[in-house]
Amino acid sequence: MSAATTATTSLAPSTRRVWTRSRGLLAGLLVLVLGGVGLAVLRSGDQHGRLDPRSVDRNGSGAVAALLADRGIDTRVVTTTEEAAAAAGPDTTVLVADPDLLTRRQLGTLQQATGRTAGRTVLLAPGPPALNVFAPKVEAGAPAGVEPLSPNCTLPAARSAGDAELGGLRYSTSAPGADHCYPVGGKATLLRLPTTAGGDAVLLGAPDILYNHRLAERGNASLALQLLGSHKHLVWYLPSVSDPSSTQDGRRSFLDLIPSGWRWALLQLLIAAALAGVWRARRLGPLVPERLPVTVPAAETTEGHARLYQQADARDRAAAALRAATRDRLAPLTGVAPTHAHTPDILLPAVAARLPADAASGTALHALLFGPPPADDKALVTLADQLDNLEHSFLSPERHAPREHPDS
Repeated sequence: MSAATTATTSLAPSTRRVWTRSRGLLAGLLVLVLGGVGLAVLRSGDQHGRLDPRSVDRNGSGAVAALLADRGIDTRVVTTTEEAAAAAGPDTTVLVADPDLLTRRQLGTLQQATGRTAGRTVLLAPGPPALNVFAPKVEAGAPAGVEPLSPNCTLPAARSAGDAELGGLRYSTSAPGADHCYPVGGKATLLRLPTTAGGDAVLLGAPDILYNHRLAERGNASLALQLLGSHKHLVWYLPSVSDPSSTQDGRRSFLDLIPSGWRWALLQLLIAAALAGVWRARRLGPLVPERLPVTVPAAETTEGHARLYQQADARDRAAAALRAATRDRLAPLTGVAPTHAHTPDILLPAVAARLPADAASGTALHALLFGPPPADDKALVTLADQLDNLEHSFLSPERHAPREHPDS
């Protein structure tokens, strides 16, 4: 006697089904990641070393640093506020590449260090936060496009350089002794302000004249060399996220070290993930589309429905299901279209025409096929037998041919 072998059925999805379901989502994520990496690679060539005097990229400033070195100007790159403040002096020009990245504490430290010397401070595109500390009497207007502009001022450096490509933020002030140069709409894109210590501060609305790819245009090189080469030393301050003074307590969290561009990218990824979740949650088919582990015979399914009807005392639904099934089967036997199988005015005459004369009572047929629900279980069983007999009368070989009407 051989041992019986029991086949086990697992409801866990197979590796193939998991792959089939998830490959669309994985493909979308792969395209998103590759697109982000490609965009980062494409942008890295243009943005790497922006305004960095050591960079030879398009947006770097290595060319102007080289020209300044030829004139004997020493350029030093710093990345912290303490270094920039310590290097300020009467024979030094301090250039701040992006002053709006600095906190108010950093701006105050830098302003105190440069304000008490006779040196020069050059701020590139300072906005209201930086102006409130370095130049409280200056107001920043709406930015203008970068284009060749005429000096229209008495500043020697501007008059010597002539037309230059300036624009960006526009500045206005009522401070005495200020030079308003390269104006657009009555507001200067280059503003020079004298300081009480004998030095000055230069506000540039846009840094384009310092870019490598623009330095040779018009009077850009001349203006840049005169603004940055007025003193023997040049301190080029590039604000950095690693500067501990950029926070109030000197400590920076992990989120503070993440550039704003990555934060926007993370937000976009979260939105994409939410949309993908909504898309995957919209089921167009059954709630559980997995295949059943066993096959249930139709007879058992019918018996199960019958027991449910019996437990719920739903004779009306059981009778309606029996009558509807009978009408569906009688319709093709009597030449009635399936769409009219449940229309009494069409189905009943067709059925009566194919029954014997003694069994073709219209009232009886209507009560049988479209009548009210049975009053008790016995009446339901009787209804089922009558419907079964009616179908057998059509399928019996001895059933009568369709009766002719009297007037035919």
